[in-house]
Amino acid sequence: MPEAHHETATDLAVLPEAVLGVTQSLTGHRWVWREGATDDRTLRIGSAIAQSCDIPEIVARVMAMRGLKPELATAFIAPRLRAFLPDPSCLKDMDKTAARLALAVEKGETVGILGDYDVDGACSSALLASFLRSFDCPVHVHIPDRMKEGYGPNEGALLGLAERNASLVVCLDCGTAAASILACLENKADVIVIDHHKAELALPDIHALVNPNQPDCASGLNHLCAAALTFVTLIATTRELRQRGYFGAERPEPDLLACLDLVALATICDVMPLRDLNRAFVHQGLRVMGQRNRTGLRLLMDVASVHEKPTAFTCGFAIGPRINAGGRIAESDLGFRVLTAETELEARQMAERLNDINRKRRDVEADILDAAMTQAALQFETGNAALLVTSNDWHAGVVGIVASRIKEEFNRPTFVASEDEHGMLKGSGRSIPGFDVGAAVIAAKEHGLLVAAGGHTAACGFTLSRKNLPAFHDFLNVRFEAAGAYPKKPFLPVDAVIPTSAASPELAQALGVLAPFGQGNEEPLLAIERVKVDRFFRMGANKRSIRVTLSGEGNRKLNGVMFNIKNDTVLDVLEDLSRPSLNIAGWLRTDTWQGRETTSFFIRDIARAG
Repeated sequence: MPEAHHETATDLAVLPEAVLGVTQSLTGHRWVWREGATDDRTLRIGSAIAQSCDIPEIVARVMAMRGLKPELATAFIAPRLRAFLPDPSCLKDMDKTAARLALAVEKGETVGILGDYDVDGACSSALLASFLRSFDCPVHVHIPDRMKEGYGPNEGALLGLAERNASLVVCLDCGTAAASILACLENKADVIVIDHHKAELALPDIHALVNPNQPDCASGLNHLCAAALTFVTLIATTRELRQRGYFGAERPEPDLLACLDLVALATICDVMPLRDLNRAFVHQGLRVMGQRNRTGLRLLMDVASVHEKPTAFTCGFAIGPRINAGGRIAESDLGFRVLTAETELEARQMAERLNDINRKRRDVEADILDAAMTQAALQFETGNAALLVTSNDWHAGVVGIVASRIKEEFNRPTFVASEDEHGMLKGSGRSIPGFDVGAAVIAAKEHGLLVAAGGHTAACGFTLSRKNLPAFHDFLNVRFEAAGAYPKKPFLPVDAVIPTSAASPELAQALGVLAPFGQGNEEPLLAIERVKVDRFFRMGANKRSIRVTLSGEGNRKLNGVMFNIKNDTVLDVLEDLSRPSLNIAGWLRTDTWQGRETTSFFIRDIARAG
């Protein structure tokens, strides 16, 4: 057994105070104050932010809870890319990368691109391919087939690009852990890797490696996804070409800001923290996306019924899953192709194809979820700190999604793998806050337990033989031992308790200035005490969503909505004609429904009022 390594986590020996006395909601959550919510320091900083930015006190306190200081508040509300964008040269090997790409542009070299099959890989590949093609460079793009080729570079694909006369091969969102494989291109083509996955000890010996997570990169940009790093690379390459005198009246500089829609989409879908530079990328990128100038994205939004301005939510739950679906269970390069489609007809056909594939993906996922949950439940009940479930009947393309579902259900680091006919298991892991699954699988590979591994803090991929499965699970249980003390349902962090009368359109609009919401900038979760359901009706194809009218103190009314309710008890309580008194937690938003703009409370959780 490898030497034990334990990850530390929050001490749960003393349970935090329960907000509104909710120790266990109808869905099993304990409501707790978000860190800093009751601190005097937060109140003081919040008051200063409210005065300097002329925003409501509650909005300013939310900003203070997220670590913002008064001098940074304005830049947070209106993030400007110029204020956060670093000098690209701060990234190790960036200058070498920009010089090599500029040379390829000047000479009109053929460039091969090998990108990952997820949203980040597709967006990265689309960014670089479009940039090079705008200078008339021949570009060949290969997105590995998840089922046939596995994750990352493989010898056949790399040599195939070289055989198509690529004198430069760029690996995007992959390649850091492929030192031995990339060696096949020695004396055949220069190789550049632009990646953000955690680095193993043996880094590839190639022309350039741009990865802020490699040990000797001091850029501090390890929170960027591959598409964001690719965008920074385009800035550096444009600067290099400018210094070489390449641009002129006949050759204008490219409009890089028009590419920010892809950077925003990838940043959101790869669950990067939406602070500082990432927030600026997403804030500006959503505006670009809202212009609907990229044909493929516009038609993807159409088939996903995204008719309003795109948000981080619509990127993460409507657009992203459709791009991912191609790489999971069908054509690996379909996401890349739809993002670079030039004609309306071509883009529409691919968007509709991805929509159909996504429906099939949901069916495939549903087919295996029950069996995976049953395995996970048994492991949870027997005290495992990490859950590791496998089968030879599961589609390898959806194991990551299943891992996410299990993680949400049991609040444990979760690993799901599918076994092939040769006894090899390929899987994905998903983490809960405080535990780094990417570092864990890389450590397991270094200890000889895995054949391949890679990832980052929140998600990872791995390959191992069946004989090593028990030892790998033991390794994970030791590493994540602290997670074994966590409750089955995570604490639900509440930002503030408000009366029904405060849930106004004005507050909803004021809270909206904190968007885009996502990892590291969660949407403020508000709690309202003692409301009753006046009216309700079910909606949606499966009738598991409900729209309600709530009545609070002074008989103040509030529109409420709750989607995809899986818990029958929650539905029963909302429809209880005895009108029990309830505490609710959720998000106050401006909502467009049936063509009308209203203010609604999007219910996240419910508890009976004491």
